[in-house]
Order: sequence, then structure tokens, then C-alpha cells
Amino acid sequence: MKTFSAKPAEVTKKWVIIDATGLVVGRLATLVAMRLRGKHLPTYTPHVDCGDNVIIINAAKVVLTGRKRDNKVYYHHTGFIGGIKERTAKAILEGRFPERVLEKAIERMIPRGPLGRVQMGNLRVYAGAEHPHEAQQPETVDIAAMNRKNMRAA
Repeated sequence: MKTFSAKPAEVTKKWVIIDATGLVVGRLATLVAMRLRGKHLPTYTPHVDCGDNVIIINAAKVVLTGRKRDNKVYYHHTGFIGGIKERTAKAILEGRFPERVLEKAIERMIPRGPLGRVQMGNLRVYAGAEHPHEAQQPETVDIAAMNRKNMRAA
């Protein structure tokens, strides 16, 4: 018996929509990262982009457990000497682009490299309930129903 290896032409990509209202960031990020890579499929091939296109709406309404909302710090460097900057998760979620908390969590679960960048291109995150992908007819995935720990009250 030979090992199955999917070719890029054989891959059929689905469109999936997830409502992130009240979902825990880390638990949502792991499930989305797995879908983006295609690991939920029996035809998973590590070197081929066989994952789904994922749309996440209401990303501003995600929940961080414990005291992470106040204590979790995101760092970035300006490129200048002593130019390290930090922001808390609370500041980002209440700021102009609250969807970046979820984007970073998912990005850090995807392998770095050319394939990882292509797989991250299949992710669309929106802070509100509106999205411009109705023409793709995405199917809804209920993450909250998968496990009771996936959902928390805000």
C-alpha cells in the first residue's frame, strides 16, 4: 500500500464561516489553524495547501480567560535602537483593529515559510458581523457546540 500524497490540482477548498462571539481566543485559534492547514482532512499532505478558506466574524467579541486581557503583552520593535514597544491585549481589543489579537494567535500556530504565508492568505478576519464573501456561500461551523470550554461569557 502506498502513502497518499495530494497534488495541488486535486485539492478542493471549502469556504467556512465562524462567529467568534464569546469564544475563547486560544481554543478558537487552534481549531482555525488546523482548518487552514488541512489537518482535519484524511487527505492531509504537509507540503500542499489543502486547507479551507476561513472567514471569522465578530472577532472584536472574543474572550481571553483568566487575567490575560489585562496582563498579556504584545511586543513589536520599530527597528531603531531601544525601539521595543508593548501593548496589552485590552488595549488592542479596545483599539482600532481588535481582530489583530485573533490574527496573531492563529499566525503563531501556522509554520513559518512560503507555505505558511499562503495558508494565512486563506484567512479573513472581520471585527464586526459584516463580510463581503456571501458569493462563496460559506458553510457555518459552530465552534461553541464542539466543546463547552470553547465558549465563555464576556
